[in-house]
Amino acid sequence: MKNLSILGSTGSIGRQTLSVVESLPGEFRIVALAAGNNLDELLPQILRHRPEVVSVANERLADDLSRRLREQNLQPLPSIHHGRDGMLAVGTHPSADIVVSAAVGVVGLEATYEAVKLRRTIALSNKEVLVAAGELVMAAAAKSGRELLPVDSEHNAVHQCLRASRRSSQPQHTSSPSSRAESAERGISLEGTGVDGTSKSATTSTGGRSFSSDIQGLAKEGALAPEELVSSPTSHESRVTNHGTLYPEVRRLVLTASGGPFRKTPLKSLASVTVDQALAHPNWRMGNRITIDSATMMNKGFEVIEARWLFDMRPDQIEVIIHPQSVIHSFVEFIDGAVLAQLAPPDMRMPIQYALTYPARLASNHVELDWANLRRLDFEKASTRRFPCLRLAREALKKGGALPCALNAADEVAVAAFLGHRLPFLGIPEVIEAVLARTPRTRFSSMDDVLAADAEARRQAAEEVSRLSAAKPAAV
Repeated sequence: MKNLSILGSTGSIGRQTLSVVESLPGEFRIVALAAGNNLDELLPQILRHRPEVVSVANERLADDLSRRLREQNLQPLPSIHHGRDGMLAVGTHPSADIVVSAAVGVVGLEATYEAVKLRRTIALSNKEVLVAAGELVMAAAAKSGRELLPVDSEHNAVHQCLRASRRSSQPQHTSSPSSRAESAERGISLEGTGVDGTSKSATTSTGGRSFSSDIQGLAKEGALAPEELVSSPTSHESRVTNHGTLYPEVRRLVLTASGGPFRKTPLKSLASVTVDQALAHPNWRMGNRITIDSATMMNKGFEVIEARWLFDMRPDQIEVIIHPQSVIHSFVEFIDGAVLAQLAPPDMRMPIQYALTYPARLASNHVELDWANLRRLDFEKASTRRFPCLRLAREALKKGGALPCALNAADEVAVAAFLGHRLPFLGIPEVIEAVLARTPRTRFSSMDDVLAADAEARRQAAEEVSRLSAAKPAAV
């Protein structure tokens, strides 16, 4: 039986994680739960799973939770914590085998980082961990010898496909994207490492014509603008030898995106988008912030940054295409032209279970692909004109330093302002771009550096929100 700590137990991923746990009796034990303000959701979780440690947002909520648990005559009571120290108590619980990092925002970053250093297995859903502090976290993971297991459906799909690939056995290099690119140009090989994963998984394979040739064909036909084409190999040598170091057999990763609710919305209509319209995702049921990030496609920009760190890929090896059915979650193209794709219904319980049970696969009755209704699979370009946040994320990754951290912080502030009807939809990328322009390319040497940069970016974003909200009223 594996012991689990969950950071963000009352959020969408946290609730679905507990659903997976309950569907596999005898496989897992919940030892710690961290939540925010939602005591109504947390209380039944505690009563059902009897964790040893619990954390909430602040002292007042901790006192309220203690009172409610005593009224329920729960014995013994869990140890109740709050705030930063509470998150750390849950993330570093001494009995935890797996820490599920699912807290929304930067609140779960420090606790996840400390869990990595303690050699806990991390089931990673929180995007901020690698977006804001990818280099630090991956260095700690390499030192601990533990792998971060992605819960995001796209990275989870890549992870499954990569089980069919050979992995390098040399120490992983954690340099910045810019230094990696410079080294590649000079012909220097920067070797990588990873936990051995030679077992095979059930995937879909296509051979013969290279998937990259299809992408290049789209560019020639004008379906992809030059700035939207992530990688354009011009010779056999660049196609075969200029690959990542952790997976030398991989040419590129292709992350799919649903396109969100505004995939076909006329561009001029985006200025008047309402909160309710932006929250109406066609395929996925998610929390408010990630749903808005899907509407702007900032979530896909974050995923590009995460994929760079998770799989040791150069930024130009990571592509994004729109796949409105959300059935294929990612492709992996290999240097011999073969492509593996992972297919699954849009249900987060499947990648959650994969991460919790890895490297084994356990039978599950709650998620199944409906082949009878799978009549077509469509693919479209991801236009940076329609989705400027995708461009901003790539620019932040390219420049490195504090910019990806500022990208995330500014997005969180801007999305909250949009949800609060204080900022128009198109104000979200405006705020982010303004903050990035003010952010220095400082390289982080500690988690304190990350948290300081995050705080400064949030301050600047709040200033930009105030400026824009005065000039451009939000749609209601």
